[in-house]
Amino acid sequence: MSEIQYLTQAGYDKLSNELDYLKTVGRQEAAQAIAEAREKGDLSENAEYDAAKDAQGMLEMKINHLEKTFANARIINEEDIDISKVGLLTVVTIKNLKMNKEMTFKLVSESEANLKEKKLSISSPIGGGILGKKVGETAKVATPAGTTEFEIMKIALS
Repeated sequence: MSEIQYLTQAGYDKLSNELDYLKTVGRQEAAQAIAEAREKGDLSENAEYDAAKDAQGMLEMKINHLEKTFANARIINEEDIDISKVGLLTVVTIKNLKMNKEMTFKLVSESEANLKEKKLSISSPIGGGILGKKVGETAKVATPAGTTEFEIMKIALS
């Protein structure tokens, strides 16, 4: 059984729209590309046909992945979040003790992670390392650059 995917309502809606788009427009475009490639002759030596079939396979894999995500999705209401410790959907300010630099981000599920929007996945090394910590506690996190210590400075909602 796959693990549960916790999503905000906005994240759920975004993935739902993407899935609908892929099932309708994406499938139509893939079928059209295959039909156009077929018209160009011998399929055994038609690189365009092979590329279109590969693209269709990738599209179906993505649709399958999104459907599995929905099958295990649970929507979390932000008002029900406990901010006494670091958890899913909390906004956390941490301090890198080695570099003396503070960072603030929101912990989200893997499917909603986006560093440009300062949304960090709970399955990332830092996200997983600080999960469950309280303000003032220090977390030792194994990162690609080695073990780094982070102090939890603040926990809030949005």
